[in-house]
Amino acid sequence: MSDAPAPPQVFQQAVASLRAVRPRPELLLAPLDAPPRLAPFTWAFSVEAVTDPDMPDGDISEPDTSGRLILLHDPAGQDAWEGTFRLVCFVQARLEPEQLGDEMLPVVGWSWLTEALELAEAEHVALGGTVTQTSSVRFGDIAGPRRDDDVELRASWTPVGNDLSRHAEAFCSLVASAAGLPPVGVLPLATRRM
Repeated sequence: MSDAPAPPQVFQQAVASLRAVRPRPELLLAPLDAPPRLAPFTWAFSVEAVTDPDMPDGDISEPDTSGRLILLHDPAGQDAWEGTFRLVCFVQARLEPEQLGDEMLPVVGWSWLTEALELAEAEHVALGGTVTQTSSVRFGDIAGPRRDDDVELRASWTPVGNDLSRHAEAFCSLVASAAGLPPVGVLPLATRRM
């Protein structure tokens, strides 16, 4: 028998609004175990971008772009949050060699998030985060490509209201932008057939 209190109704409603998101077909969603120590109540899901349309669902060994969105709820609220809910996201996208060292990349990466929130009309306060370029080189018997160059975006914000569906939509748009997917309904020139 668990001693954990039952999640409050407002938290259950917020989770239901996040679960209701219906992303574009190139994005695969999956539930995640949320870190339990960040707040009294937590919930999370992951998103992976499938940029190769011929790849069967679930056949992603290491996606080029992926992300996690975590919902935190503290019924007592936290001063730094300016509310009782907090959304925390992490997105990682593989970089092309010509993008390495681009000084504008962090600014562009941050704009993916701010524009996604704005376009989804996801009202929020206390937005903050970082955009980091990372390079990893493998040596010895470690499997995988010899070198990985990535951009990572970590951010958190406090949603206004308890319906978080627009925030889930914004997060999916962020992952799509990081993956370089064209806007919905637009085909890249390379895939058009005459």
